[in-house]
Amino acid sequence: MRDIGVGIIGTGFMGQSHALAYRAAAGVYPGSLNPVLKVIGDINQEALERARIQYGFERSTTDWKALVADSEVEVVSITTPNTLHREQALAAIAAGKHVHCEKPIAPTAADAQAMTEAAEAAGVVTQVGYNYIKNPLLKLARQMVESGELGEIISFRGIHAEDYMADPRLPYSWRFDPSGGAGVIADLGSHIVGIARFLLGPIAGLYADLETVIKERPIASGASEMRAVELDDIARLTVQFSRGCRGSIEASWVATGRKMQLGFELVGSKGSLAFTQERFNELLHFKAGNDPKYSGYQRIEAGPQHTPYGHFCKAPGHQLGFNDLKTIEVAEFLQAIAQGKDPEGPDFREAWEIQKVVDTAVRSSKEGCWMPVS
Repeated sequence: MRDIGVGIIGTGFMGQSHALAYRAAAGVYPGSLNPVLKVIGDINQEALERARIQYGFERSTTDWKALVADSEVEVVSITTPNTLHREQALAAIAAGKHVHCEKPIAPTAADAQAMTEAAEAAGVVTQVGYNYIKNPLLKLARQMVESGELGEIISFRGIHAEDYMADPRLPYSWRFDPSGGAGVIADLGSHIVGIARFLLGPIAGLYADLETVIKERPIASGASEMRAVELDDIARLTVQFSRGCRGSIEASWVATGRKMQLGFELVGSKGSLAFTQERFNELLHFKAGNDPKYSGYQRIEAGPQHTPYGHFCKAPGHQLGFNDLKTIEVAEFLQAIAQGKDPEGPDFREAWEIQKVVDTAVRSSKEGCWMPVS
């Protein structure tokens, strides 16, 4: 096992999650690369020093370009606001670094395309932070679809709803800035779009209704001056998959009371599946044709039999957590670098495909019509 130097840009929630994941990856997946936290970057000096000490980075910098140029950094993790992703990723790619970027990959599909083509031309490995699909039970769900165990897929209903923007007193921030792309359809919607694609493949077309619920917000915390909000708070999509079935996708960041309602119901001719991130160590499976006396959904509980759960815990029912999913994501990324192959995904190209769906939803809502995803 050789060491590989890691630089992380950003010390917020996701930056810290990345740092934890890199620290855990080598122990959970022995035999892969051993990540060494070389440099942490942020413009906030206080947060920077706190993160450097807490996670054991060798050094810190307020200049992300210096981090990218550092000769000891082979992997760059980007956990900054969306508007910065393209510039930072292209710089890292030009420097020959492997790049892990948080989602959504960029404000627009055009930006995502530029990032994808640059990475593929340079031959670097890329990863985008859709860590929820790293859940062993979601991998099982996809296997059940692909094996035909559920029969012909009839429909899909997906949702990602949280309430962190529900308070109208929450001040205007970069998340509401149109220069960063769409609103909730990009921030949360991209997750459930990614899951839908993970399970059922490409989305061919859609009709979208994007709604702004809170139309103005204070310019700063406690301020009386308000600023208009143009981005969506709720997104409702009717979608058609290339495989032929249809479904619905909803996203909301004003869903009062919901902290992590990321879930789906997938219906097939021989059975169906139901899942929610609120109980993400469980997958519900209904099998058609069973004796009616015993009919109902069977609860499949995550355990060592669902790879890679056993890397974290040998006992069934003890459950994985959010940061474990991020560790799986990082470990698979490092394995791909070590083996010189594409990661299990999603890489920049898959994130570009997700962004195409997001951009199409924005256009569909504005024009009020069904649109192909292109």
